[in-house]
Order: sequence, then structure tokens, then C-alpha cells
Amino acid sequence: MKYSRLTKEQFEELHEEFINFLATQQITAEEWSNLKENKPELAETELDVFSDLIWEGVLNKAEYLEHISAQHMYLFRLGEENMQAIVLNVKNDVDITTTEGYDWLRNNLMDENVEFLQANKDYSDDKNLDKFQMIEQGAVITKGDLFKYFDQLIN
Repeated sequence: MKYSRLTKEQFEELHEEFINFLATQQITAEEWSNLKENKPELAETELDVFSDLIWEGVLNKAEYLEHISAQHMYLFRLGEENMQAIVLNVKNDVDITTTEGYDWLRNNLMDENVEFLQANKDYSDDKNLDKFQMIEQGAVITKGDLFKYFDQLIN
């Protein structure tokens, strides 16, 4: 398995897609029940393959990632050749994950305690695995509103 198995909730959300996936494998509902009962390792493999297919689709479509912690904001635009990063560091005790801290940041973007950095990062041989690893570390897929805002602000 390349990525991680979908959660039970995710499988439930993707129930129809999973049925279609099984159909492409020429596995009927009856055969699926039989697999789960008599060949659980094969059923597990099918769950893993489906999970990887879903992750591939999601990662192929992802254009932006964000990872926000108490004093850092990492914003990424996922290009074809590399990732563009905008990093915002808050150098005081303000926690930007709170409403008050975020409001402080919005009102004090040009304060000396706010530092902006930019960089480009090349992908490894497996672009989607790079993206997935960032998600595993806490990044979330977004529409890129924060990246676009800060990109206009500093460029």
C-alpha cells in the first residue's frame, strides 16, 4: 500500500464508488461477502488498492496545502514542477491558531514580529507521495485563499 487506508467513515462516504470499484474487479456483492468471510487477506488487499486509487485522485487534483501551527503558517502552491512555499513566522507569543491570535496577525502583518519567507521546493521522484507525506504531517488541502492573499501582499 502506497498511502494509508481510508477510514471507516471515508469508506462509508465512498460506498457507491467502492461498489463500482468492485464491479470493475468483477466482484459481486455475494463474492465480496464471501471474500471478507473466507479470504480476509484478499479483502484487505482490495480495500488497500481502492484506498490508493482514491488518494491518487485526490492528490492529483490538489493545488494548495496549508499547515498552520501556533506561530507558523506554511502555505504551498502545488505546481507541476515544484511547490511554491510562503512561510509566515510570528516571533512573539501570539498563537495564530486562536481567533484572537489570528486577528492580531491580520492587524499586524507588517509588524517586526511577523516574518515572511518564500521558497520553491522540487518534488522527489514521486510528487503525490511528497504531497501525501505533508498531509500526514498535518497539512490540509485548501482552495488556496491564504496563499493567494499573501502572494499578492508580498510580491
